[in-house]
Amino acid sequence: MRRILLYDTTLRDGAQTEGITFSLNDKIAMAQRLNELGFDFIEGGYPASNDKDEQFFQQATTMPFQHSTLCAFGMTRRKGILPKDDSGLKSLLDSQAPIITIVGKSSAFQVTNVIQTSLEENLTMIAETIAWLRQNNRRIFFDAEHFFDGWKNNPEYSLLSLKTAVEAGAENVSLCDTNGGSMPEEIAQGVRDVLALIDVPVGIHTHNDCGLAVANSLAAIDAGASLVQGTINGLGERCGNADLITIAANLALKKKGQYEVLQDGSIEQLTKLSRFTYELVNQTPSHRQPFVGKSAFAHKGGMHVSGINRDTCAYEHINPQQIGNERRILISELSGKSNIIARTSKFNISNDNQLLNKILEVVARKENLGYQYEAAEGSFNLLVQKTAGLYRPYFERLNYQTSVIANAEGVFETIATVKLRVKDVIRYEVAEGDGPVNALDAALRKALYPLFPQLMEMSLIDYKVRVLNSDAATAATTRVIIESKDQDETWGTVGVSENVIEASWIALCDSIEYKLWKNFYSGEAETTDRISGNDRQEKTETTDRLSPCNNPLQ
Repeated sequence: MRRILLYDTTLRDGAQTEGITFSLNDKIAMAQRLNELGFDFIEGGYPASNDKDEQFFQQATTMPFQHSTLCAFGMTRRKGILPKDDSGLKSLLDSQAPIITIVGKSSAFQVTNVIQTSLEENLTMIAETIAWLRQNNRRIFFDAEHFFDGWKNNPEYSLLSLKTAVEAGAENVSLCDTNGGSMPEEIAQGVRDVLALIDVPVGIHTHNDCGLAVANSLAAIDAGASLVQGTINGLGERCGNADLITIAANLALKKKGQYEVLQDGSIEQLTKLSRFTYELVNQTPSHRQPFVGKSAFAHKGGMHVSGINRDTCAYEHINPQQIGNERRILISELSGKSNIIARTSKFNISNDNQLLNKILEVVARKENLGYQYEAAEGSFNLLVQKTAGLYRPYFERLNYQTSVIANAEGVFETIATVKLRVKDVIRYEVAEGDGPVNALDAALRKALYPLFPQLMEMSLIDYKVRVLNSDAATAATTRVIIESKDQDETWGTVGVSENVIEASWIALCDSIEYKLWKNFYSGEAETTDRISGNDRQEKTETTDRLSPCNNPLQ
C-alpha cells in the first residue's frame, strides 16, 4: 500500500471561512486533536499576519506532538529586497516550526498582472527565499499557487517555477487549484506532467468552487500525488477547501488495500472529529456531509427501510460504525410499516400489525397538522406509548401563564407561572427567565425538582421555531423543536400550534416527560398500577411486550 500524507490547514486556510474565528485556545485544542488521530502535518498559521498565530507557535512548538509535524505558512520574499531583510521570513524562523511552507506564484498571469513583477524576478524570489530558509536549517514545502490555471495557459513557466523551487531545496511541491475551477482529468494530467519533471514528492491542494475538491484530490492521488492538503469539514474561503475527513474515509474504506492513511483506529474517530470541529467554530453541523453527517445513514422511505431491515447493504455503502457514525430510521408521512418496526424495536411489537398500523396512522395524522418526528425521538417514543394505551403522565398540566413586564428602568422581565398536579399534590410555582420559554422551563423545574430530582441532570441545548404557513402572517402555525440532553443521550421533542408559546409548552413538557419516562422505564411487564380496571384485561397481551415505565407517584 502507498502511504498518503495528510496535511491539515484548518488553522490557517480554514480560518479564512466567512464567520469563523479561532481563539488561541481553539487552535491549541484543534492541533492536539489532529495529532491524536495521526494527521501527518498541521499548518498552524501565518505568524507574520497576526499576534495570535505568533503566540500559537510559541506554545505549540514546546508541546509533544507524537504523530504530527507543525508547519508555519508564509510567502516568498517581497520583490526588490533580500530574504534576510524581509520581516515575514524572519517571523517564520522565529516560529521555530520545523517545516516552513512557502507559497509562490506558478502562474505567469498572476506574476505579471497581480503581483506586477517580471517572470524572472518571481523565479528569483522563489529560489532565494527557499535557499535562505534552508541555510537556516528549515525543511521547506512549496505551495505552487494557481498552478493549474498557469499550467493550462503557460505550462512551460508553471513547470519551471516548480523546478526552481526543487533546485533551491524544497522537499515537497504541492500543486494548488487556487480558484477551484479545474476538472478531475485536468488535475490528474497536471500531476503526471509534474512527476515526469521533478524527483521530489508531489502534493495536491484543491478548492471546492465547482464542488470537486475531494474528487480532484483523489484524482491527483491516483495520478501519483503522495500528500494531500485540506481542512476538516471542508472549511475555507468561498466554497471551502477539500474535506480531509471525506478524503481520508474514501482512501481508507473505498480504496482499501491501495492506500494507507492516519493510524490504526483513527478512521472510526472521524465523526467525533467532525463534530468537535463544528462545536469549536460554533457552526451547525452539515447533516448531509458524506460519511459523518447525521443524515449520512438516515433512512426515511418505507421501501428503503424495508430493504435495510433485510440487509443493510441494500441502501448503505459502508457500515456506519466504520466511520464512527450511526444508522437512523426516520418517521414521517412517507414511512411504511418497516420504519415503525425499526424505530420501535426496543418495544418488541414487530408482530402486532394492528398496533403498528395504528401508530402509522397517528404519525400521518399528526404530521398533517405540522408535527415532524425526524428530529423528535423523545416525542415519538411518547407517541408509541400513548397509542398503545400504556402511557400515564407523570404530572397533569393544569394551567400556565407568561407575562412580559417593563420595570421602571425600561428593562423587560419575563415571568411564568405553572400549575401542576402530581398524584394528589398541587404544585404552583413562579419563575423568571430570559424570555417566555426559559421562564416556563424554570417554573416547571421549580415545581418538579422536589419530586423528581433526576431532572437536575437534564438541560435544554437547542430551540428551533419554524413557521409552517407563512401566508397566514401572525396567525401562522408554528412548529417548535427542543433538543435536550442528560449524561446518557440527546433527544428532541416537538410541539405545534398557532400560538408559539403553546407550541413551545408542548415541546417543553414532552422533553421533561421523556426524561422521566426513560429514567423509570423498566422493560418489565409491571403495568397494573398504571392501567385502570377497565383497561387491564384488554392490555394484558400488549403489556407482555410493551412495558411502560414505573411511575412511583401513581
